[in-house]
Amino acid sequence: MASEGYRVYDYHRKISSDNVPTVFILDYSNSMNERISGETKYNILKRCFENLVSQIPDETPVGVRVYGHRWGFTNYDACKASVMAEGINKYNRDVIPMKLSEYRPRGMTPITYSLKETVEKDFNNDRNPKHIVLITDGGENCDESPCDYAMELIKHRRDIKIDVIAIRIKNRDDLDQLACTANVTSGKLYNVDTEAKLRNVLENTMNSKKQVNATIVK
Repeated sequence: MASEGYRVYDYHRKISSDNVPTVFILDYSNSMNERISGETKYNILKRCFENLVSQIPDETPVGVRVYGHRWGFTNYDACKASVMAEGINKYNRDVIPMKLSEYRPRGMTPITYSLKETVEKDFNNDRNPKHIVLITDGGENCDESPCDYAMELIKHRRDIKIDVIAIRIKNRDDLDQLACTANVTSGKLYNVDTEAKLRNVLENTMNSKKQVNATIVK
């Protein structure tokens, strides 16, 4: 067993997957520059996510969207900062880290806009199961409600599940919004406060058999 303080990743291990098309929506807002135990949340997420990507079977279609990666001349412009870094594909594991290296955390937190873009532009319109994994270290700050959007979504789309991973969020209203977003789509909200828990929860979103030591917000 590795000693406490050392990060050991098994890049050859594969997690189980049911091959449901999955889009990861990653927080690149300015607050991701804040530090946990001396290291930025951005660097911690980058390391954990690259570890996860290396474990996802090639047959599972995976895409990655980032948000908050730029400011704008106005808040309206900053709240449209959401881009598909890598489209939904199989056999794209090697290019994902390279694509993500083009972005840095800078701006706002347009969660709802990013969800809309993924549902309307990234996924196809069939009714087969689809999966969104949203990662954020804060609540929506672009005058929209991800909870309201999710409740409208399930009125006509039951094929999309949203899991939300919150990184050290303490604001109760923000957590309630994110919990609603996950719960109404049959997903879960996890609130993590360490790198180990983030790594385990990321794996858990792709592997229902994985046991996770993290807080699940009901």
